[in-house]
Amino acid sequence: MNELLHGFATVLTPENLLYAAIGVTIGTLVGVLPGIGPALTIALLLPVALKLDDPTGTLIMFAGIYYGAMYGGSTTSILLNTPGESAS
Repeated sequence: MNELLHGFATVLTPENLLYAAIGVTIGTLVGVLPGIGPALTIALLLPVALKLDDPTGTLIMFAGIYYGAMYGGSTTSILLNTPGESAS
């Protein structure tokens, strides 16, 4: 139980929450573009991981990018009635 609370304390720091917000914003903006999925977005932004010093923040940002891109793909399909992801 102590490790779980330590994990939540690590994730809920302001710096890591900022990384999550940046990741979700980038993921949503890129996910709206047709044909660009979450995996391609993470692959294109992988060099960013080399510039960041905090590996936890980097993983949190990449998780935000992934889920933001998934949401962005569904936004395109709902608003424009066109497939927003290459799998569609």
